[in-house]
Amino acid sequence: MDFGILSVIIFLPMFVAFLMLILPFGAKGTRNAAFLTAVVIFMLVSVVYYNFELYGFMQFSEHYEWISTYGINYSIGIDGFSLIILMLIAILIPCAYLWLWDGRTKGYWVSMLLIQTGITGTLFSQDLILFYFFWEAMLLPVFMIIGMFGTGNRVFSTIKITVYTMMGSLFMLISILYLGVAFFENYGFWSFALSDIIQIQNLSKTEEIWLFVGFMIAFAIKIPLFPFHTWLLETYSNSPTGGVFLLSSIMAKLGVYGIVRFVMPIFPELYKEFAPYFVWIGIFGLIYFGIAALMQTNIKKMFAYSSASHLGFIVTGIFSLNAYGMTGAAFLIIAHAMATGGLFLLVGKMEYNLGTKSIPDLGGIAKKAPMFTTFFAIMVLCIVGLPGTNGFVSEFLIILGAFGFSPSAGIVSAFTVLIAASFMFWMFQKAILVDSGNDTSKMKDLNLKETMGMIPLAFLIIAMGIYPDWFFYKIEPTIQHYIVDILEIRNY
Repeated sequence: MDFGILSVIIFLPMFVAFLMLILPFGAKGTRNAAFLTAVVIFMLVSVVYYNFELYGFMQFSEHYEWISTYGINYSIGIDGFSLIILMLIAILIPCAYLWLWDGRTKGYWVSMLLIQTGITGTLFSQDLILFYFFWEAMLLPVFMIIGMFGTGNRVFSTIKITVYTMMGSLFMLISILYLGVAFFENYGFWSFALSDIIQIQNLSKTEEIWLFVGFMIAFAIKIPLFPFHTWLLETYSNSPTGGVFLLSSIMAKLGVYGIVRFVMPIFPELYKEFAPYFVWIGIFGLIYFGIAALMQTNIKKMFAYSSASHLGFIVTGIFSLNAYGMTGAAFLIIAHAMATGGLFLLVGKMEYNLGTKSIPDLGGIAKKAPMFTTFFAIMVLCIVGLPGTNGFVSEFLIILGAFGFSPSAGIVSAFTVLIAASFMFWMFQKAILVDSGNDTSKMKDLNLKETMGMIPLAFLIIAMGIYPDWFFYKIEPTIQHYIVDILEIRNY
């Protein structure tokens, strides 16, 4: 096959991972190869970003026959929405590698490489079976990382997230196969291509609802949406730093991406019909998880609930049925990933140095680690939506979109931002600023690699907050395509 640039981005990490397994390289050699691979992928993604045209349809498309008898093909491409997540992955992963530089095994780095292949394959897939293949493939190395390198009751956490995700994936697989059969009955040949599946005409309203539910369960578990969140607390708390970083900053966003990429075009009328329910589910999750975060004394658990709270806000945006909300949701995907991912990396260092995740056992870290505190403050201010950060821009647009959808939804969502401010500022004061008399003498400030890994995140948080048009122009045509061409909303 004459693979294009997207295929290279997908399979290069997997190729390097298998090469490292075959060759007699140790942990350091594998780590260096993984970091070099991440840098090369960043450069390739930069080429894609630079050459991305300003229109809303798929670009850089590749199509090859795979299992032609049943219409299953290797079909990939990107639009503006997937482009921003691609850029996010390309920036976050090398930054995380700088933080994970020391003390990891060869198996850890191989798993991280395989995860990157699964994530990008999921992001590019335009064939439903191919999407399912990568969706499942990216989970296996995550389970390995949690089960082998996690802390606490890591085995239970691994089993729980495995059962949850497999259950959701099973519902989605049944829906995909049902759609494939329906297409065959409708047109006389097999296809699982998204462009073909959206042409199905022979489904009843009841069938469409059940298929819609099948997809939404899988994506709701991944996000997670209330009430499919019960795997969240143990998994985030017991995962190693690299695992929780990937889960919170990248993989949860793929649940949102799956809704936009597949649920919206396949079920546009149901998407509009059920939008009010999901807008309010998102707002409820924002409040529920925010209050749960307020009640936590374990800083990792607090950030787990904080992450779920903001993901509920993103869901509110994508179901607001207007450009403001959807653009804000896309912006919040970036802002939340950078801030939450950065916080989990910083907390991982703090836990490693001090041996505790308990907020009452912390305090006075600002004096011991000023550089650590500076970056921690930037991430916290992004989470609470301070003007001048991309968190403010994204939350403002989603609230504006919620007002456009329903004034009551806009009012409630506007007031809920106070919840994040409450628990984040309390945590920052208690754990970082105020000297509580606890022994934090072992806390070390950031070294050069850690500082270099944090600078791009902090820079983008501020740069995108001050000049958001730097980002908007790439995604605006895609958002217009979703709303006008797919949802057929003309007065948005």
